[in-house]
Amino acid sequence: MSTSIETPPQPSAPRGLAGLYARATGLVRRHAAELIRFAGVGGVAYVVDIGLFNLMYLGLDWPDWTAKIISAVIAMTVAFFGNRHWTWRERRGSAAAHRQYVLYFFFNGIGLLIALACLWANSGLAQVWPEVFGTEFAVNVAANIVGVGLGSVFRFFAYRTWVFRHHPELAEARSG
Repeated sequence: MSTSIETPPQPSAPRGLAGLYARATGLVRRHAAELIRFAGVGGVAYVVDIGLFNLMYLGLDWPDWTAKIISAVIAMTVAFFGNRHWTWRERRGSAAAHRQYVLYFFFNGIGLLIALACLWANSGLAQVWPEVFGTEFAVNVAANIVGVGLGSVFRFFAYRTWVFRHHPELAEARSG
């Protein structure tokens, strides 16, 4: 007499747009606390970035690229310390600070290139529709909404994957 336990068939994962939505909401649920802290730090850095960008671009009449590079580097520094000491504080080992700093600014450089690509695209569109894309408002939208938004999505995953990596031995040492 042999008894076997049959497992019920597993429902298949949704496909297409429904599957993408299910995966995205699952990611958000799993990382909600991290996302909230990241958004808080990012919000402070964003205010610094926009404030300095507009001070230099509108107030001092600097070129948009120069203003964006300088404002982004200063905002990156603010965000590094916020993310290291708050967002991913449980992931920081003191020996890793220099590695984190280098990787952080490398990935921020890519995020800055994303924002600069948006400025470049805006300036190209300004050649075709100057009344729409040739305005100070359009430059701000390209640099500080579209560019920063796309760059932020990239940076969140780059930071948590490569910069502020999870080290189980650090978590165990703190809880023990």
